[in-house]
Amino acid sequence: MTRVSIREFSYNPSAMFARAERGETLEVTRHNKVIAVLVPGDEEAGRYAELAASGRAHFRPRRPGPPLPRYEVETDIDPLQALLDERDEDYR
Repeated sequence: MTRVSIREFSYNPSAMFARAERGETLEVTRHNKVIAVLVPGDEEAGRYAELAASGRAHFRPRRPGPPLPRYEVETDIDPLQALLDERDEDYR
């Protein structure tokens, strides 16, 4: 994930979107604070866009470590509810 200042983003937004099209995730910052995250448009990000827009999910910089788990969720199941159910099972 690459950080770019809002000034750098505003100078050439087309180049930033081109980078996202090539698969790069960009964090846009103002005074070193992340104010937006530009992610490549794919089906996976689209599944979480509604949650992010509503404020129920937040994309954070990924820390080095083991890969994040991947979940296969049927289309008629709410992904958030599936994660919450699994978390509840872990605490039992």
